[in-house]
Amino acid sequence: MSRNRHPLFMPLIFVGGLIFGFGLGFSHMARPEVVLNFLQFEDFGLLFVMGGAAVVTGIAFALVPRLFDRAPLTGDTYGRRLKSFDRNVLIGGAIFGVGWGLSGICPGAAYASLGVGNVTILWALAGMFVGAYIQGYWRSQRAASETAAAGAD
Repeated sequence: MSRNRHPLFMPLIFVGGLIFGFGLGFSHMARPEVVLNFLQFEDFGLLFVMGGAAVVTGIAFALVPRLFDRAPLTGDTYGRRLKSFDRNVLIGGAIFGVGWGLSGICPGAAYASLGVGNVTILWALAGMFVGAYIQGYWRSQRAASETAAAGAD
């Protein structure tokens, strides 16, 4: 990633986050009961919100690289970043899904939910931070053991 970012990069990220959070709060998608009703196939409003977001994102991903050769705020070139579909993706997806189902909220909406006054969501946020810390610790330990094994050869 380019370090020569436009001076408006971080303020625009902040404003974008505020707009995203406001949209989630305004549409009631930051309420765990709405998400749980969706997961129980009782309310499909979230499906339309996510579908609309997928359409807008798909159009942007198709058009923007054709209109610009570089990202306007970072100067980075556009390109696909392919990641392998492996055991880590499956395990991470399963943990994410279980956490989403238990808390009734995904990470982005959890912050918006806190912003609309849902204080009990702090338990889910704490779980997210603990999970991220454990994953980071596990990954650093694994990298250290791989480095030690490579040095022994």
